[in-house]
Formats: sequence, structure tokens, C-alpha cells
Amino acid sequence: MNKKPFLEGIRDGVPIGLGYFAVAFSLGIVAQKAQLNAFQGFIASFFNVASAGENALFNSILESATYIEVAIITFVVNARYFLMSCALSQRFSPETKFFHRLLVGFGVTDEIFGISIAREGYLNPWYNYGAIFISVPLWSIGTSLGIIAGNILPARVVSALSVALYGMFIAIIIPPAKKDLIITIAIVVSFISSYLCGIIPGIKTLSGGTRTIILTVVISAIIALIKPVKDEETESKGDAE
Repeated sequence: MNKKPFLEGIRDGVPIGLGYFAVAFSLGIVAQKAQLNAFQGFIASFFNVASAGENALFNSILESATYIEVAIITFVVNARYFLMSCALSQRFSPETKFFHRLLVGFGVTDEIFGISIAREGYLNPWYNYGAIFISVPLWSIGTSLGIIAGNILPARVVSALSVALYGMFIAIIIPPAKKDLIITIAIVVSFISSYLCGIIPGIKTLSGGTRTIILTVVISAIIALIKPVKDEETESKGDAE
């Protein structure tokens, strides 16, 4: 019963893992400048699994920040995953055990969240396990190889590899946007709002993660008020009547 969703998770996790590998490679170069070895970089990536969070982590180490400073900046940059975890928790069957929720929460990333939330019906945790199984190791290995390579590769090559992740993210949001006008509007508003928050004095001084949290809460709340999603059970009763 769990084999099919697990294999589907691996299938959908392959392009994510390849994109992660490319981006993690460039992060590995930053980690190498912070004097981390390949094993340390692997462990850091395996337990963080966040490009912005790891970039903040490695740069904090490079600047000889204290443990408390490293913990706070990593927490702030990665805080958006609280929102994603809350959203995913609503997609599980009420009978789903706590340890399944905990393990799925460990592997929540922007891309894995995207493919998970797009699935219909209750979310089977084994689907997430499949995506995590292939993408997280590639992410961690990419960081290690980036550390080993150091600055050998030209900057243009590393920059070109990093584009793959953005292309993959666009591939995730386009299909649901084609099916639902509200999602399309929300995406467009998010892009415009994100750009404006990056240039408005005062707001632009906030970290990217903090701006993302604020925009996510505000835009999703407004969309929910304007066009709430009907509860399936309520809708079914209405149709029956």
C-alpha cells in the first residue's frame, strides 16, 4: 500500500535532487571558505536542507559569529518552514501517527512542499519519504563535492548550475496556476509584492526569510477571505441536499 506513493515520491524527487545538487555545490564553495571539511558540510546540509539557511550559516561561521548568533539567524531564515509544516499537517489523515508527521516535517523544503501540497486527497507520508530519500542525500553530497572542488570551477559555471533550481520551482507552480485563476492571481501578486518589499525603504532591510513570512501570511489571509476554499464534506452535503 505504501510502495506506490514511495516510488512516486522518488520519481518526483529526482529533478528536485538534481537541482539541489547543483545549488548545494555552490554552497559548498562558501562552506569551504568558512574552513569546513567535506564531512562537516555533509552533516550541515543533511540536517538543515535549506539554501538560504545554510548560506546564512556558512557566512556566520566565516565571520566567526557566536553559537547564539548562528542559531538565531538560522532560525529566522528558516522560519517560513513553520508555515509550510502547518499547511501540510492539515493534509494528513487524522489517523496519521505523530512520528510520521515528525519525519515529514524534517524534510520540508520549498520544492518538496510544492509537490506534496499539489497532490489530491490525504497526503501519504511515504510519498514524502520517497522525495526525501533521493533529494536530501543529493543535496548533502553536492555540498561535500563543492567543498572539495573549492574555487577550481569558474564562477560562471557555478552560477549557471544554480539556475536549474529556479527553473524547477517555476515548473512546480505553473500547472496548478493553469487550473485555477485564484492561484494565478496569488502568484502574480506574490511576485510583485516580493519585488516591492525588496526596494521599499525600511522593509527592504528585513531578511529575505522574514519578508517571505510576512508576505505569505498577509497574501494567503487576503485570498482566503476573498475566495475561501470550500470544505469537501460541507460541499458534499450541499450537493446531496
